[in-house]
Amino acid sequence: MAMQGNGKRPPPAAKRSRTTERAPALVGWHSSDADEIERRRWRGRTEIVAVESGEPAFPYFGTFRVASGTGGSYEVEIRSLDRLENACGCTDHRVNGLGTCKHIEGVLEALRRRDARTFSDAARTGSPRVELFLPRTGDGFPRISWPQNAAATRSVRNGLGAFLTDDGTLRDTSPAGIEALLDGIAAAGHGVRRHIRVSRYLAPWIEDAKRRAARLDARRHFLADVKAGRQTLDRLHHKLLPYQRDGMLHLAFGERSLLADDMGLGKTIQAIAACELLRHLKGVRRVLVVCPASLKGEWQEQIARFSGAETLLVHGGRPQRLAEYAKPAFFTVVNYEQVVIDAAAINEIVKPDIVVLDEAQRIKNWQTKTAAAVKSLVSPYAFVLTGTPIENRIDEIYSIVQYLDPGLLGPLFRFNRDFYELDERGRPVDYKNLEALQRRLQPVMLRRRKHDVETELPGRTTTTYMVGMADEQRLRYDEYKAQAARLIHIAKRRPLSPKEFDRLQMLLACMRMLCDTPFILDSDCRVSPKIEELEKVLTEILADPERKVIIFSEWERMLMLVRELAQDMRVEFAWHTGSVPQQRRRAEIDRFKHDPDCRLFLSSDSGSVGLNLQAANVVINLDLPWNPARLEQRIARAWRKNQRKTVDVINLVTEDSIEQNMLAVLSQKQALADGVLDGDGDLKSLRMPSGRRALVERIEAALGATGQPATTPPKLALDVQLQNELVRRHGGALVLLEAHRGADGVDRFLAVFDSEETAARERERRSTAQGADPGAPRLEILDRFTYDAVQRLTAAGILRPVDEARRELVRSPTLGAGGKAREQARSLRSAELLGHAERKLRMALLLAERGFADEAAPILTTCIDLAAQARTALTGDTSDDEAPQVPTLQADVSTEIASPDGTATALSAMERLLADLQGRLQALSAAA
Repeated sequence: MAMQGNGKRPPPAAKRSRTTERAPALVGWHSSDADEIERRRWRGRTEIVAVESGEPAFPYFGTFRVASGTGGSYEVEIRSLDRLENACGCTDHRVNGLGTCKHIEGVLEALRRRDARTFSDAARTGSPRVELFLPRTGDGFPRISWPQNAAATRSVRNGLGAFLTDDGTLRDTSPAGIEALLDGIAAAGHGVRRHIRVSRYLAPWIEDAKRRAARLDARRHFLADVKAGRQTLDRLHHKLLPYQRDGMLHLAFGERSLLADDMGLGKTIQAIAACELLRHLKGVRRVLVVCPASLKGEWQEQIARFSGAETLLVHGGRPQRLAEYAKPAFFTVVNYEQVVIDAAAINEIVKPDIVVLDEAQRIKNWQTKTAAAVKSLVSPYAFVLTGTPIENRIDEIYSIVQYLDPGLLGPLFRFNRDFYELDERGRPVDYKNLEALQRRLQPVMLRRRKHDVETELPGRTTTTYMVGMADEQRLRYDEYKAQAARLIHIAKRRPLSPKEFDRLQMLLACMRMLCDTPFILDSDCRVSPKIEELEKVLTEILADPERKVIIFSEWERMLMLVRELAQDMRVEFAWHTGSVPQQRRRAEIDRFKHDPDCRLFLSSDSGSVGLNLQAANVVINLDLPWNPARLEQRIARAWRKNQRKTVDVINLVTEDSIEQNMLAVLSQKQALADGVLDGDGDLKSLRMPSGRRALVERIEAALGATGQPATTPPKLALDVQLQNELVRRHGGALVLLEAHRGADGVDRFLAVFDSEETAARERERRSTAQGADPGAPRLEILDRFTYDAVQRLTAAGILRPVDEARRELVRSPTLGAGGKAREQARSLRSAELLGHAERKLRMALLLAERGFADEAAPILTTCIDLAAQARTALTGDTSDDEAPQVPTLQADVSTEIASPDGTATALSAMERLLADLQGRLQALSAAA
């Protein structure tokens, strides 16, 4: 509860030591007003470092200067020691609706510690003055409170009776009524004024109300002047479209406004127009544009084209930047990273009249340093531009709107209360009241979708091509998918540890990369069915000389394959990725726009934001981003205002993969943004994908996982398992192991041992195993004497061999070298095993490099097994001292991981073992 029934403050918690006191515990996002008040009391006790009285004549009920440990300093008015009627200049007190803040609580704690008995006496008698103030609880209208001092009460009532009712309340609490009351107080005699204290925070409240009313009047009068020919809407070199004029007026007369038009509708030109209009109407002199670094050149180009105003792009080290801030350009363009460092200097030197935030989704996470720095910028006007104010969750728009008007959506705890359903542990599980959220945003937000102004835009078609995986690509993909499925299985039982969650994210990212090509992870494997499909698509598209194409991929290495394809096709291209310096990027953009021979624009997501590339009328997405906003950002580089042709969007999606399954996730996220921002669809039907279960379900859906995922590593092929088992058990006693594939496609195996005794033991053991497991390999067992006899009879023509495919898995040199065909079969088998081993090695390396040593260990031991088998298949020798000693290496790995030094030691062991194994694999490959 915020207060007791009589409006008094809840009683403070028991007194604790300031040095040992802990923060009040909350259950997730669950918090009542009483919880929030107690949290501010705790912060007042622990974070306020200095309290200084500004009115020594009023030791308890006066004005105090407060300094907090974070460096802030605020004026606090104390008019009650037991009611929520005090005031502070901080934002928290202005918007939280609690009637208190940490600064107020810090003052009360300091007064209480000074003398507890005197404090109690003062609380009973109350303020000696009549108090006129603005409460931050209830309806928020001004109030007047009366002291026990009868003389003061009588004097004020006599002098200001015209403004009071019979019971002593204010007759008119409107801004105009309070302004009249303040004039009356100023005109009253000293005998009245000395008994009344007017809160310093009433004047800003009145000014804010007058400014809101004036905005409406100013827009109405301006449009009347336009109609009468005294004013013009055309302040730029080019006329605006009707919807763009509305956007200009929304920004200019809204003062602090959000323009959330779809990508491609011209938010930049609308902001430039609003700045020029305010220069003419209000005399603004300085505009600060904050945008991603990649868009600074784009802003310069747009301003030059539409306005011609002096524009300064800020570059260089801090001394150079400080000098540039002092230059009197109308538009000063900086990037977000510069604001993080220079916010205080910008406020002091530039003193902008208008701050324009382009691609303002950069501040959607209110906890980041970027968001905090940007929100510290001070200006009377603020234009926030973003086509994607909501990308994943509704609290993203909270952070954006907080910069414009902190009071519009209230404090975060109240926002969470109003628009999220919380479970018993205080975790968000669903949305609620989304219609109310949309209504609350309407005063500051203007949003038009492309379908709202479709008569002024070209058409758009979208085609999705499903592309199958190559065999090698699928093998690698399935290895990562199996590991991810095991983690999802764990997540169903318990929350993943941070390390497990990081590993899951890495596995999912690797799966997405493999949907494009294994080349992203392995420079030796360049297979990519998408590149083959892209060649067919480009051949058809580029047959029309008027068409230009933007090709997007999240990964630069995929674009490297596209670059090679373009070179093979003799098609000129522009290259725009994060590795390209900013100035070079602008040159690449200009070449694509203006050179008719430059037909392709190859871009990572660094080119998906803010660029105007209407020269293109085809957008090809080689992969899909996680959220629809980023997908739309890519498409909007071409499908935007001034585009005169239909734009074709082509998505290449890998079939039966995480990409294909992501299509449903993208659709769900788009529905959320459409509902909250546009009011489209049934808001009540939208559900929040939140909490561990929902996260698991979403990832499982993206994986396409069904049933129980495997809880052990994927099994090796049957022949590899059998070879591994027999070599481990018998070593050099196994002189031959062959796989024979019959017409039915089933493998049968022949094992030859050096003695009848060894053969008999294995035959007996195999007979028992076959009875327990009917699916065990079908194995025939001979001793060396019997095998030699069969070979002599076959050579004499007495026995005729069956005509079927045969592969040698193990062959001892004592059986002879065999013919050329046999040597070729050994080489092929060795190469096959080496391929398996190299894939395992790459996966182990990837995991080890990212800190997952424990998870890499079992993969490495499998790799060692495969390497040993590859060597045996190549040489036929199971007893060579140089062969990798699998059990010994496995024991080394286990011992290292279990050591006291933990992961660091395990990684060290990994590096040594991997280096050794890599050398062996290279040697074997050369021999093969």
